[in-house]
Amino acid sequence: MRLLDLATLLVCVTAALAFLNARFLRLPASIGVTVGGLVVSLGLLALVGLGVPFALQAVDLVRGIGFDDFVFEGVLSFLLFAGALGVNSHALWSLRGPVLSFALLSTALSIGLVGVTVYGLVGLFGLNVPLVYCLLFGALISPTDPVAVLGMLKQANVPRRIETLVAGESLFNDGVGVVAFAVLAGIAAAGGEAHGPDLSAGGVLGYLGYVALRAVNDFVVEVLVTLGLVLACTAVATHLHVSAPLAAVAAGLLVGSLTDRRPAALSSREKFDSFWHLTDELLNIFLFALLALEVVVVRFSGQALLLGLIAIPLVLLIRAVSVQVPVTLLGRRHGFSPFTRRLMIWGGLRGAISVALAFTVPAGPQRDLFLVMTYVVVVFSIIVQGLTVGRLAARAGEGTGRTLH
Repeated sequence: MRLLDLATLLVCVTAALAFLNARFLRLPASIGVTVGGLVVSLGLLALVGLGVPFALQAVDLVRGIGFDDFVFEGVLSFLLFAGALGVNSHALWSLRGPVLSFALLSTALSIGLVGVTVYGLVGLFGLNVPLVYCLLFGALISPTDPVAVLGMLKQANVPRRIETLVAGESLFNDGVGVVAFAVLAGIAAAGGEAHGPDLSAGGVLGYLGYVALRAVNDFVVEVLVTLGLVLACTAVATHLHVSAPLAAVAAGLLVGSLTDRRPAALSSREKFDSFWHLTDELLNIFLFALLALEVVVVRFSGQALLLGLIAIPLVLLIRAVSVQVPVTLLGRRHGFSPFTRRLMIWGGLRGAISVALAFTVPAGPQRDLFLVMTYVVVVFSIIVQGLTVGRLAARAGEGTGRTLH
């Protein structure tokens, strides 16, 4: 599909779903678009089953969308850069130990536990799926969606310390999960090349971007500089075979930190933040609309749906275990509140990034199986957890007050 066709289809579908949600459902934008898109997808699948020509053509059109390329080369870096800009870098540095522990240890534990458990589960159903593919599922389903988590935290009056910890862990575990997925995918593809993470590329480019921002005093130029910075991070990381998501996070944190220290580097901090917040919101909604479109090309089966339903409590339970381990190890020193654990567990939303990774699983019967399982977990996470986590966040804010500790 040509880029213009994809952009036209995506914007029109997103606008229609967002309008219907605002007019009738009145749910949070990402959740409303997901629900509306699910209804549209199911209706389209029913028409396909009836052999309606228009529906068949629509499915062929959607099959031409390079979902993973669109997400990783066109959206993900922008989303993570925008999220990193909004993180309090000074507070994040003070919590660097817990954040890195959760991002590295919790993600690694989750990948291993999910992979081994799913390997045993599919064996009980008589399916012969290699362990490395089950670990791939663990890698794609373990990272939380930073956009969904950051959006929830912005709306809730949670304490700053909890906000920084949850937001920082979500930003970095996404990059860690992508890198782990790339390594495992290389093993699964029998010799495919795997690449490691590197924050230095994003740090260098981020500092160059800051120097450019400091040298001008024009809002339009500042926006163009940061847009170019994100694209440069993605392109350079791709050519250097390092992690583009982590490079974008590093660049966003550095630009955000330096401009916080020297507010004069930006002509209007309020306008600058508003632009990136709007960009963040729009791309988030586009992702969920594209996620809904991709449902029509997934081959659903009763067995895969059942495994997906079983995976929902399984993933939540393992998320709880993987969060509790660092809390136990670091608890005496950092004193985590009960609300921190609850928010990190129930607020660990899975989103379109997991589905995008699932579409890059090496071709084979296990690919369709994990696509269905991933979609079921993601839909539950967005709708059920997404609609209820705000109340938990509000309780955290009311119970502890918005203070640093």
